[in-house]
Amino acid sequence: MQTQRAYKYRFYPTPEQEALLARTFGCVRFVWNAVLRYRTDAFYERQEKIGYTDASAFLTQLKKQPDTAFLAEVSSVPLQQCLRHQQTAFKNFFAKRARYPRFKSKKHRQSATFASSAFAYRDGQLTLAKCREPLNIRWSQSLPSAPSTVTVSKDCAGRYFISCLCKVETDTLTVTPKMIGIDLGLKDLFVTSDGTKVNNPRHTARYERKLARAQRKLSRKKKGSANRAAARQKVARCHAKIADTRLDHLHKLTRQIVNENQVICLESLAVKHMVKNRRLSKAISDAGWGELARQLAYKAEWAGRQFIQIDRWYPSSKRCHGCGYVLEALPLDVRVWDCPGCGTQGIDRDINAARNILQAGAALLAGADS
Repeated sequence: MQTQRAYKYRFYPTPEQEALLARTFGCVRFVWNAVLRYRTDAFYERQEKIGYTDASAFLTQLKKQPDTAFLAEVSSVPLQQCLRHQQTAFKNFFAKRARYPRFKSKKHRQSATFASSAFAYRDGQLTLAKCREPLNIRWSQSLPSAPSTVTVSKDCAGRYFISCLCKVETDTLTVTPKMIGIDLGLKDLFVTSDGTKVNNPRHTARYERKLARAQRKLSRKKKGSANRAAARQKVARCHAKIADTRLDHLHKLTRQIVNENQVICLESLAVKHMVKNRRLSKAISDAGWGELARQLAYKAEWAGRQFIQIDRWYPSSKRCHGCGYVLEALPLDVRVWDCPGCGTQGIDRDINAARNILQAGAALLAGADS
């Protein structure tokens, strides 16, 4: 099966490239904000929807103005790609799949997308438009084909990355009869239907003291000073370290799950509503449930596995997996319970939930195949 896959690498720009990228990021951000303001005013004041064609015409007029002549200093391709991304954002908003597009800030992650006409890829070297030298990319693995688009980004910690979108042929894994149900949690990151409990590493707690110390130093710096900018980047580097360790851990876990199981059943959780709980929001965000589900979904598709998410209202914890008896209530502090229906004693609520998730997923799969 042919699909598109993004390969992300870190690169180290020269001072000349860094200056050009800074101008490109600034122009992309300026165009995004200007067009977003234009579309917002048209939508809320005149009840008029501005499409990609009108937005592109607005950009053309914007380039002709003397005050915005700096837009011609960078490649025009990232500016057009910026409009395409904004059009996609509005489509998702009107389809109620996402919230209203937001204005971009120079304090957050910066990015610019280059189409094939704005870069050259030859002999393992990639050169962007208006760059004299190829980028110094640390190729952790070779690209399977020439990229169709590349996205250059700079995170809050000052690191530069490039993401190359390539067409690849995915190889399906050998079929295995093993099926698994997964119950997500906080004490344990998840519990499987075969009784395996994966410990929650709590990445934020591991770097909590270092992060708190960096944030205290930042709070004492004068706003607008160079010292504050340096202290802010230290905080960003600490956050980046936490995010990198969490992502690496989830990638290893999801790869192992997909390799070993033909059918993967997972509960569907409304994470954005669960984080509204002030007592659990920090722990839920640190666990990365949404990212774990996302990785399982696309890795299972690439490998030819079945990934099933059951309904979020399914009583997996309160239902006995042996007889189907459902308790009226099961508080969170009750970790082990006895079934009044079949008399089974010492039911572990997490393992029981994982087995119920597996049973529900298998039933959904059987219904889909029939």
